[in-house]
This record gives sequence, C-alpha cells and structure tokens, in this order.
Amino acid sequence: MTSAVQPILWTREQLRLLDQRELPQHVRWLDCRGAADVAAAIHDMAVRGAPAIGIAAAYGLVLALRADADGFDRAFAALAASRPTAVNLRWALERMRGVWLATHDIEALEAEAVRIHEEDLAQNLQIGAFGAALLPSGARVITHCNTGALATGGHGTALGVIRSAWAQNRLAMVYNTETRPWLQGARLTAWELQQEGIPARLIADGAAAHLMSREKIDWVIVGADRIAANGDTANKIGTYALAVAARRHGVKVMVAAPSGTFDLRCPSGREIPIEERPSTELTAFRGQAVAPDGFDAFNPVFDVTPAELIDAIVCERGVVGTPTSEGVARLLG
Repeated sequence: MTSAVQPILWTREQLRLLDQRELPQHVRWLDCRGAADVAAAIHDMAVRGAPAIGIAAAYGLVLALRADADGFDRAFAALAASRPTAVNLRWALERMRGVWLATHDIEALEAEAVRIHEEDLAQNLQIGAFGAALLPSGARVITHCNTGALATGGHGTALGVIRSAWAQNRLAMVYNTETRPWLQGARLTAWELQQEGIPARLIADGAAAHLMSREKIDWVIVGADRIAANGDTANKIGTYALAVAARRHGVKVMVAAPSGTFDLRCPSGREIPIEERPSTELTAFRGQAVAPDGFDAFNPVFDVTPAELIDAIVCERGVVGTPTSEGVARLLG
C-alpha cells in the first residue's frame, strides 16, 4: 500500500526531483547532476519535507563523488548548509560519511543512498500502521503542512497515518490547513488527498481553533523536522498553535516521524535551531506583492511544540505516549 506519487527518482546518472513549487498547477521535474544542484533544490524548496531532504542529499553525495572522487567534504558541507532545522539531512549525510570513510567506494555509497530511500518507505508504512491503530472508527482529524509521499520516500508520515486509516475504513474526514506562507497544505496535501480520494476539506491556518470549538475532532496529526530527547518537537510554523488549541478543546495530538528525526544531542526544544527565511516569502507570493513595498517581516518557518502538549509520538519502532526523556529513550532502545 503505497502512494502513486513518487517525487524522487534515481537514474544513477542523475537525480530527478518533482518540483513541488509548481504543484498543483504544473508537474515539472528538476534534473540534478551534482551536489550543487541538489543543495539548491533543497534550499529553494523544490524538494521539502525532512525525510525527502535527507534522501535527496544522500543521492547528491553520490553525484558529487562520481564527478570528483576528492570532493566529499565540499559536497557534504554544501548539502549540510542547505537547510539547518531538519535533522534528517544531517543524519543521512553522516550515515553516508560513515560508508565513504569505511570503503571509499562509490558503488557502496550509491547502495547506501538507495538503502536510505527504501528504508524510509518501509518505515513510513510501519508508522502508518502504528498511528492508524490509535484512531477511533470514523475519526475526524486535522493535519498541517505536507507530510505525505511528496515529503518522504513514499506513503508519508502524518499523511501516511491518514492513508493507512483510510485504507482500514477508520477515517471520516480530514481537515488540512493551508500552511502559510508556502501553502504546502493547500497545494500539496490537498493534491495528494485528492489523488487518493480521501474525504477532506481545506481550512485557513487561523480557522483550526474555531473548527475544534464547533465540530468533534479526534486528533491533530503532524510530522516533525526534529524531535529533541525529551519529546519537544520542531515542525512547520503553526504546529505549536495547533497543539495549544487542541489542548484547550480536548483534541489529541500525534507526531508521526521516523526514528532518524530524533536528535538525542538536543536535550530539549530550546536547543533546536529554528530557520528563518527571507521576508519576501511573507510579503509576496509567486512574485505578486501582498504587503506594502519595503515592509519587513518576521519569518520563522518552524516552531517547537513542547512534549507536554503531545499525546503520542509514533515512529517505525512503536509509540511513546505523553513523551518524556525516559519514554523516548525506551522507544529508541
């Protein structure tokens, strides 16, 4: 049970990335032939979602070494700098570094990149199974940003839970936020839900609390870009506000992410770096100004949801409820 949407294609000579900036109006592919191409695609949001970023970066290292067998460190640095918050990026690069230092063999490096890609899909399917089991029959859920096949190696994390629940006839309705400023929910999650025929309605980011006050919502289900050792979770900006509103209205919050998203070097969310992007991403959209010329903006693209507001973290290894440092440690073994 996987999605028909496959945004990352490896041909050995190049990495083909579905340009998510163009969806849903246009289906266009970027052909990346080197680490610089992949780093640009990650930085410019052509590929996004923490697991997908890690997979793309792994393939980017293979392309770099095919062109220059002495260029590992330069390629590693360029790819690592492309997005600072998503821990999967550094995790995948460090894994690739270990293989390279042990073998100095490009074929072994390529095999590891393929393995990272395939493992992510398998993990997503397991996450979907664990997460769907937490939902009641006829569940009504809210999800934020895009956490589906477009953001992963296939199937998805939070959206993978939703896909699995739909396949099990446990799901009645999905409300997906628009997710400003890049509108990943309106453009990407809505497109994926439509492809699967899953009943869904789009809501403005600011409408979630009102919806919870008027209708029975069972779960808020979100992904993660980094999870600290105590369960504090960095995710797309607006997740924290959703969790606060959910607690006020008795709605449960689920974080769905592969185990590689945990960063045990970060004791808590205070140590997670939060990426800020240019003001123009808020003051304009696709080249069209929406604010007065020259107006400044504060544009963090992630926030941190404290573990105390999270009811369950689901990864391929299982579920930790009401996360704590001890619970996370037990989950990860």
